[in-house]
Order: sequence, then structure tokens, then C-alpha cells
Amino acid sequence: MEQLRRLVGANAWHSQAAVRFRPNTWRPWLEPFGAGHVLDIGRESTSGRRGDRELGRDDVTALRSHVGDDPTGLRDLFAAVMIWGSGTTNGRGPRYTSAALADARRADVLRDTRASVRSGNLEAAYARFALNGVGRSFFTKWFAAVDDRGRDADRALILDVRVFRSLNALGWSSREAAGVSHWPTRYAVYVSTMHAWARELGVTAEWLEWLLFDRNGRVSVEAA
Repeated sequence: MEQLRRLVGANAWHSQAAVRFRPNTWRPWLEPFGAGHVLDIGRESTSGRRGDRELGRDDVTALRSHVGDDPTGLRDLFAAVMIWGSGTTNGRGPRYTSAALADARRADVLRDTRASVRSGNLEAAYARFALNGVGRSFFTKWFAAVDDRGRDADRALILDVRVFRSLNALGWSSREAAGVSHWPTRYAVYVSTMHAWARELGVTAEWLEWLLFDRNGRVSVEAA
């Protein structure tokens, strides 16, 4: 914990930036599913190529507030999450998103996992999620996006390879912490642990998750 405390202190002024994406790259993959309008969210980018846009975590949260139980709305939110998670660095993102949107299970999976997350049953959500082209790094982004519970709840967090790399560098193992190899349980333990750490350190769990993502395994204060 002391190493994490030093890391948090050294990076306290840093914050998560919006992600830049290219609508023209995504459009052919989204329009066949009626989701091309999702590319209008966010704002025009002031850097990068002409026509690029920027999408932040707050933009995804804002879109969530307009989404009910309608499968179309959940489809649009899922597409936005995939865009936000991919940016311009994951060239496979559009193709994988298209594969997920074409999956016959999509409407049921998005509806069911959203319900599980909102009820606080993260293990059930993890066990239920199965769509073509979408692995843990992205479906936990979906969990984080749909979790609209209050600040007092241990809300869903993203768990991808960069976060894992930082956790491992800090000497924390999800398998050891959970006491089992069962991934849904390990994910739920990760979320509760991060929230406990965040409360002790006086930060939000979402910011702490982002910091571990940003550090990507470089957890020494000298590397910060």
C-alpha cells in the first residue's frame, strides 16, 4: 500500500484525457447496424487529422443517462464504449465492434449484463458476457459505462492488460486475493479491492483505475 500511496501522491494532478477517434474509419462498420449517428458524440478534435473527434469518459456517462432498456439505446451505448476504448490506437476496434453488433446474442447480453451490473452482481455480469470480438478489456469497459449506482457503491471498473500490469508490479494478484482461479470472482474482488484502496487514499476508484492504466506497469515514483 505504501508504494501505491507514493504513486498516487506523485500523480495527483494528472487526469484522464479524452480519446481521439476517426469517424470515417468507424462509419462503414457501424452504419449497417444503424449506429452511424453515434459518431457525432464528443467534440471536434483540435489535434490529429482533419475530421477527427474526441470522446471522453464523461461523454459516455452522459450518453448512458439517455439510455433506457431499449435495445437500440443499449446498442448505441455499447458502440460508444467500443469507440472510446479503441481510439486511434486499436486498429481492430471497428472490426471487432462490427462482429459484436452482428452477434445474435447481442441484445440479450447487453440487457442482461447491464441489469446484473446495476444490481451489484458483477460476478454474474462477467460470467454472462459473451459476444464475438469482445474480451475482458472491453466488456469491463461496458460494465463501467452502464453502472449508474451511487458513489457509495463499489461500482464496476475496467480491468485490462495495462491495469493488470500495474497491479502485478505492485505485487497484487487477483487470484491470490480471491483465493480461486474463477475469473468472475477475481473480477469482483478486484473491484472491491480498488474501491477499498481508493477510500483509504482519498481518491475515486475510477481515477485510481485510470492511473494504473496510465502507468502500464511503471509503478515506481521515479518513473512517474
